[in-house]
Amino acid sequence: MKYKKIVFPRDGAAHDNVIEWWYFNGHLKDGNGNGYAFMDCLFKAKPKEVKLPFLKKIPLKNAYFAHSLLSDIKDNVFYSSVQPLSILSRDSFSKPLFFVNYSHPSLGGYLNYEIEEIDGFKYRIKSEFFDLTLSSTKKPLLEGGRGFIDLNSKQTFYYSLTNLETEGYVTVNGKRIKVKGKSWMDHQWADVPYSKDKWSWFSIQLDNNTEMVCFEYGDKKKKTYLASISYANGRVAHASDLSLTPLGQVWESKRTGAKYPLSWRIQVPSKRIDLVVSPLMKEQEIIFGPINYWEGPLKVTGKVNNKKVAGKGFSELVGYPTTKSFVEFYEPELRKIEKIVKRDLSEWVGHTISGKPGFAADRRK
Repeated sequence: MKYKKIVFPRDGAAHDNVIEWWYFNGHLKDGNGNGYAFMDCLFKAKPKEVKLPFLKKIPLKNAYFAHSLLSDIKDNVFYSSVQPLSILSRDSFSKPLFFVNYSHPSLGGYLNYEIEEIDGFKYRIKSEFFDLTLSSTKKPLLEGGRGFIDLNSKQTFYYSLTNLETEGYVTVNGKRIKVKGKSWMDHQWADVPYSKDKWSWFSIQLDNNTEMVCFEYGDKKKKTYLASISYANGRVAHASDLSLTPLGQVWESKRTGAKYPLSWRIQVPSKRIDLVVSPLMKEQEIIFGPINYWEGPLKVTGKVNNKKVAGKGFSELVGYPTTKSFVEFYEPELRKIEKIVKRDLSEWVGHTISGKPGFAADRRK
């Protein structure tokens, strides 16, 4: 994949690549000070080239799927939704800025999800768990300096909106609750699948309006470390002398047997950053066929330039091994997802994949 300068609003939209995703996370509070955290991600993938068995069988140029979660921190309750196949509305991608309206038949009755850039770097996102408006207070952070990262075995385009003022509603037990807070957005696209890779990823939002994204990415050959920082005054910095050290707090999944290290020390010596992150909730595992990962909100403490700091963050831990055998756990999960996808294409759509009226997924050539 060749580097091409990221230009907005063009690169806020979809690209003709093997894999792409639009990802949001955030921390919210209601009027009583109760905390919530959310994640919302829409994926676009070329079915024949990604290494997910149930996707490669879909006779479409692009397939879409989505993951969403809401954490009720006060009551320690975790809600999640996994769409193995998202059906797009006919008017998706029809507006000047990014716009996708999508749903999943297995939700039990129609419910639309939506991601819309309603103005420059201002979004509305909607799911069964929340309806939020997010407005960026900073320009995009281009990871690595150009928004193009070499991960040794593969390359990816990647930028973030690190400080999004957020307001709207969350829905808990059928009750709509008004909330405010701060969110994060990632947009990434590449010409390689990521279905068998491992990474430990963190987004950090400090109370002094300094933000950092950092990760350890490792395939079978080599690991890559990167930290990209957005300071309160608008200055940005990037470093590879990142150290991620697990601190011993491990959560073991009863479903997969995977063990996730949830507390970490994050150090970037060249930038005088030394932080400790710990989970606000432990049970935050997402299962998507043969892929399992931990995604959840964090508390952040530590020092930057020898000054005490505090804040919040999010962690995504992917590729951590399981103790369950494929036959015992993943094969039934895979068969279940394949059954859902087959039903969605045949019953909900009601048409063959031929471009007939009524089929709402992406058929663009």
